[in-house]
Amino acid sequence: MHTVVVGTSGTTAEDVIAVARGNARVELSGEAVAALGRAREIVDALAAKPEPVYGVSTGFGALASRHISPELRAQLQRNIVRSHAAGMGPRVEREVVRALMFLRLKTVASGHTGVRPSVAQTMADVLNAGITPVVHEYGSLGCSGDLAPLSHCALALMGEGDAEGPDGTVRPAGELLAEAGIEPVELREKEGLALLNGTDGMLGMLVMALADLGKLYTSADITAALTLEALLGTEKVLQPELHAIRPHPGQGASAANMAAVLKGSGLTGHFQEESAPRVQDAYSVRCAPQVAGAGRDTMAHAALVASRELAAAVDNPVVLPDGRVESNGNFHGAPVAYVLDFLAIAAADLGSIAERRTDRLLDKNRSHGLPPFLADDAGVDSGLMIAQYTQAALVSEMKRLAVPASADSIPSSAMQEDHVSMGWSAARKLRTAVDNLTRIVAIEMYAATRAIELRHGLTPAPASRAAIAAARAAGVEGPGPDRFLAPDLAAADAFVRSGALVDAVEAVTGPLA
Repeated sequence: MHTVVVGTSGTTAEDVIAVARGNARVELSGEAVAALGRAREIVDALAAKPEPVYGVSTGFGALASRHISPELRAQLQRNIVRSHAAGMGPRVEREVVRALMFLRLKTVASGHTGVRPSVAQTMADVLNAGITPVVHEYGSLGCSGDLAPLSHCALALMGEGDAEGPDGTVRPAGELLAEAGIEPVELREKEGLALLNGTDGMLGMLVMALADLGKLYTSADITAALTLEALLGTEKVLQPELHAIRPHPGQGASAANMAAVLKGSGLTGHFQEESAPRVQDAYSVRCAPQVAGAGRDTMAHAALVASRELAAAVDNPVVLPDGRVESNGNFHGAPVAYVLDFLAIAAADLGSIAERRTDRLLDKNRSHGLPPFLADDAGVDSGLMIAQYTQAALVSEMKRLAVPASADSIPSSAMQEDHVSMGWSAARKLRTAVDNLTRIVAIEMYAATRAIELRHGLTPAPASRAAIAAARAAGVEGPGPDRFLAPDLAAADAFVRSGALVDAVEAVTGPLA
């Protein structure tokens, strides 16, 4: 099994994916264990002093003015976890919780939190045992970290609350720890606070969304090329010299992908034929690289923000190398929240342009000779009419999901936390947006492959033929009389979601961007 070693200098997106989705084992490096020990000595020394230190010997948030006596400090740390584990609503997905836990461990291992090495080791042990705390949809405002989600994870470390075992069954966390031979932690000064104070949930969801969107944007370039081909469009708009004079990297990459898919096509370039006279293709076809490319560049910016956050140690207060323990605002989720929202906007626009291309394929007045709704016997058959309705409904929801969560703020903690990021909410809606975008791209693929097969007597590009053959082999049916359509659409969704569409095309074109 793959092993991810956690050191003091952060982690990578690949490691987050490996732990969250691939169940990779987690180990602490010797450097991390040493850094944890040094930082804990500093916290212990401060705890022994009579002067109050926030998070070590005081209350939290709006209650930070109270100095806590030594005999109550362990109770204080337990209480913050118990009281902050106040989430409600549906359970969050297992991969999100694993990413959340792993990224909190990443910050703990930095040596800036003051957590004992034994607590960090328990965090790794819980991940390795396949124990996943129950975390709920609602509870984070994305400011002082993802407080409620992280609290539910910390509660499980204490042997309290509920968690999902490696067999998928939800049981009391204490039982699962005992069966795995893991001793529940007894939190000491600062440790409860250090386990709660980070952007880990929203960051984990950002990392996974970027991985999913990377595949989706390539899939969308392929489906755009298939639609261009099915509409007898021109590939001349994809010439690299046209994109070089507007040098957005993403635009050039998308145009190159489409050109690679269309290489050798016998369907493109029929503009001057009397049956389909045109001067230019419609925007949804001609501007596909510009729209998808802008989304690619948005992803590049989001990936840069994610890389910085993956290298960060997010806690309050933090232990500095010179021995100071200082309060700060690094837990605020604004940097992550903004790009989560930005990605939802880009995804909505990509879904929108894909739906417009699909609609064009189905409209006999704009499809240049294709049958209405790609039906076998129009009038008797409705063809893909309602598949486009489904796609339009998904696009409409995508537009609602594109409304920024980070533009909102709601005060909390008696106005101490009076401006919050709502980054967790931005991440949750982005996950839905990515899921919907997959379906939208799948429906375009379904329509475009059917349309190409209806162009009798014309030969598609080799990459297009490979995509069609792979789709049919995967259970995505081709043209014919009306049938129960939902299973076909589900098969198309699975085909795109699995990456099989990209794999089939790349077997002909070589790697795409």
